[in-house]
Amino acid sequence: MRFIKRGLSYLTIASYVGILLFGILCHTFTYRTGSHPGMYYIVWDMFCGWSAYSVRTHIIGEGISGKYYELSPGPWGDFYPYGKLGRRHYDTTGDAWVRMAMNTLDKTEHEPMLRILCIEETWCKKYNLPDMVWDQRYEEPKDFQNYYRLRRVITPEGIVAQSYVPWLTRQASLQLNDNPRLIAEMNRGRPFFAATIGSQVEATAPSQHDPNLPVHLASPVGN
Repeated sequence: MRFIKRGLSYLTIASYVGILLFGILCHTFTYRTGSHPGMYYIVWDMFCGWSAYSVRTHIIGEGISGKYYELSPGPWGDFYPYGKLGRRHYDTTGDAWVRMAMNTLDKTEHEPMLRILCIEETWCKKYNLPDMVWDQRYEEPKDFQNYYRLRRVITPEGIVAQSYVPWLTRQASLQLNDNPRLIAEMNRGRPFFAATIGSQVEATAPSQHDPNLPVHLASPVGN
């Protein structure tokens, strides 16, 4: 009986280490990393896409009198698909912002709207720690800092008039533009065009959009 238990222990350890090695090799050589949902547990990119910042969405309507209205959630309450977080906070790309706002406006009585504002609120996730855990982990006091950024301006008819990049994207752009070495390398770079013999290629400078300026879209987004 003792030998059976020892054999099962060795087999468990060998299987565990073997599965981990298999996952490391699959991740290293990009071999069938997405072939099965079970690969999620052994490939080393489980949480690489998780952000260090919490994001919340506020959809606000501005009336012609200058009064502001919360358009999501509506007067009937919010929808919580998972836990205590409302549905609108899961839509970080804004695919349903227009529908959320127009749904509230269509089913309520209100003054004429001047515009609809979609505001993004962002803060570092470490501030979500309870005060007791914070005091044990950090020496400095808990100084909560949150940031607001206008993400979208919508007309009363439900047409997206202006669209802005997220706060994190804006910060990344500012960091790149503040790095003299990267700026110098971009200026030294030359575009490469692959073309067939006899064809003519016109080299045009790529248009770089300032993330702090609105993107004017030609068609409604989110309808």
